[in-house]
Amino acid sequence: MASRRRAATAKPENAENIRAGDDPATSLERGRSHAMPLASLVAPALFTVMSSGKILLIVVGLLVVVGVIIAVSVAGVFNRLVTLQQGADAAWAQVQNVYQRRADLVPNLVNTVKGAANFERTTLNEVTEARASVGRVQLPPSSAPTDPQQFAEFERAQGQLGSALSRLLVVAERYPELKATASFRDLQAQLEGTENRIAVERGRFNEAVQAYNTAIKRFPAVIFAGMFGHTPRPYFSATPGADRPPSVDFDFESKVEPKKS
Repeated sequence: MASRRRAATAKPENAENIRAGDDPATSLERGRSHAMPLASLVAPALFTVMSSGKILLIVVGLLVVVGVIIAVSVAGVFNRLVTLQQGADAAWAQVQNVYQRRADLVPNLVNTVKGAANFERTTLNEVTEARASVGRVQLPPSSAPTDPQQFAEFERAQGQLGSALSRLLVVAERYPELKATASFRDLQAQLEGTENRIAVERGRFNEAVQAYNTAIKRFPAVIFAGMFGHTPRPYFSATPGADRPPSVDFDFESKVEPKKS
């Protein structure tokens, strides 16, 4: 009896949703309608969180892609500048080689000319002094110079030596007995060949330096060139008066004294 009394007095589950005359289906639908407002609030918040995460991933992905593109571009610029710098350095080494070859020929040439009777002392002194001035100018042998002032001094010294040698050969034309000497003819041929090689290597060096200087001034290399230590380099200019033959004033009063027997 007690259990029946408790069952009769106990309220059924969701009693607040059950009204008089409602069937069970109507009561269930009414319960669902009360739960829908909660779902309508949670769903947009969850969608907002997911959308923010996707946007963040997209932004991070774009930044990574841009960073990779910039890194590849910088690496390409760096490698190109290094290649052009190595080309300029190699061309400079060749210039140094041919200039050194000419300097090595000078002592033998001077000694040979000294054997000629009454040869002008002034011309020989000019050649000797010009060669000495070349030796006093020290530039890096393995890399192209970057100091325009030192480069101009080097070019000036080499130009003086070239002019002195040209005058010596012109003066030698007045000494048939000197021209008939086999050693002089051999040295003259070597000197002329060396002068041609100097002109060729100077031209190649100018081309290499011009390509290098142009590359470091172009975009985007101009942004990173200074960071990588790349600066413009000087190159050879045309020697004033190089298009004219050397003028020689024959000094008949100052000559090498002939050897007394």
